Amino acid sequence: MSRSSSEETQGPGLDELVSSGYGIDATTKLTPEENVIAMQVRKKVDYRILPITLVVYLLDFVDRNNYSTARLQGLEADLGLTESEYQAGLSLFFVGYLLGQVPANLLLNRFARPSYHLAFFTCIWGIISTCTGLSQGFRTLAACRFLLGFAEAPFFPGVVFCLSKWYTKQELAFRVAIFSSGNLISGAFASLIGAGILEGIGHARGLSPWQWLYLVTGPVTILVGLFVWIILPDFPENWKGLSPEERRVATLRVAIDGSQADIDEPGMTQFKGLQMALTDVNTYVLGLAYMCIIGSVGFGLFLPSLTASLGYSHTVSLLLCTPPYIFMTIWLIVHSWLSDKWNSRFWFYMYPLPISIVGFVVFMAVDPAIFTARYVSLFLMPFVSASAVSAFSWVSSSISRPPAKRAAAFAIINCFATSASIWVPFVYSAPRYTMAMIINIVLCVCAGILGVVHLYVLVWRNRKLAQIEEDSASIPASPGRGGVRMEGSEAKDVEKVSRLGHNRGFRYML
Repeated sequence: MSRSSSEETQGPGLDELVSSGYGIDATTKLTPEENVIAMQVRKKVDYRILPITLVVYLLDFVDRNNYSTARLQGLEADLGLTESEYQAGLSLFFVGYLLGQVPANLLLNRFARPSYHLAFFTCIWGIISTCTGLSQGFRTLAACRFLLGFAEAPFFPGVVFCLSKWYTKQELAFRVAIFSSGNLISGAFASLIGAGILEGIGHARGLSPWQWLYLVTGPVTILVGLFVWIILPDFPENWKGLSPEERRVATLRVAIDGSQADIDEPGMTQFKGLQMALTDVNTYVLGLAYMCIIGSVGFGLFLPSLTASLGYSHTVSLLLCTPPYIFMTIWLIVHSWLSDKWNSRFWFYMYPLPISIVGFVVFMAVDPAIFTARYVSLFLMPFVSASAVSAFSWVSSSISRPPAKRAAAFAIINCFATSASIWVPFVYSAPRYTMAMIINIVLCVCAGILGVVHLYVLVWRNRKLAQIEEDSASIPASPGRGGVRMEGSEAKDVEKVSRLGHNRGFRYML
């Protein structure tokens, strides 16, 4: 039911949402006045969050992918690396990245200050990236790669968690896509920067081009990290950039979207949130699906090497990396906008997978001398990135409350993905990369199967919610609210609704 006319002018206050605001249900609506304020808040946050996170995520991937670009600029020869040492350097980044995920996101939810949290880690990884350019051998390089992974670990799950605090399910995929496009844009920029340094700076001042690559990009990341501290908003309930009324409406609209205030109830700890995430089957299904997707996306770590197999110079090979990334960036944004517009996740998760499979098959089967077919395959492979964005948007609507659980789930699922990146570097062997392409095909098939499994779980849960609501029409919208003591079967049904889907009217997005 809608709020009464007396509530329409004021609505529940922020303090009420924080202290006892678990009585929001899916039938609650914003008033016309609140809708105007909500639109103003959304625009304000869009302009603050999206540009800065896109830029930082771009630098995130530039700094981590400098390693593959540096390979074409003399890294292995200068440091005397063997093939296995080079691959170990790739893997060590992801070992550090895996270890830093969960504790970082639990800390972010605990202290609720993403501006400080993410700015700190951005500056730290900029310092480590700069130091990588001064490596003198495999040991120092390996240490820098491990520490770089640990420092970058908080950023992606942290930003997705922040977005989930500000945006509704119907708005999230498009925002995640804009933020995630920094990944694809970085592939284009890293290649252009690498080519420019190789040709423009060369061996200036006795340093190799790969050293200049790190020494140029690392300080830029540090500088941008300072802007994160200044620009990035905190959470709706504590960001000082909003007026009290804007803060109330920002909190209320997200509460309505999830049929429950997006605030940890009294007594909820980060450890309890972690336990809840670990006991939810969605965490494992989505984690395994995302692991398969990220494993197949691993070709991006070797894209300069894949283009080099086409037989051109190192500079041309780096430039050839740019068009596929630009194409996929545009496609990804349109893909996610339509996903939000049509309130759909499953089909937008599924359709890119067979397209990427075709790309892997073509690259593996076609002779390297046939440039056109092989190069076109590099435009098809990245389609799986669209599945990755849909998967993470699906996480937010499938594991949405309480925030402590959602923060842990984001980090755990990203850990699953990171585990794939640890072994992926060891399956890419020139010149045809046959084994890598076969593994990518298998991973895409497994991701598709897991997507179907997850859809089945959500359909079952939605039916269960509808059945409980139909059978228990007398259940109040807010379990236990207002000091009402419930006993017997009524209390058990209330507990079922709360456990499966928050309050009355909530449904999982399919």
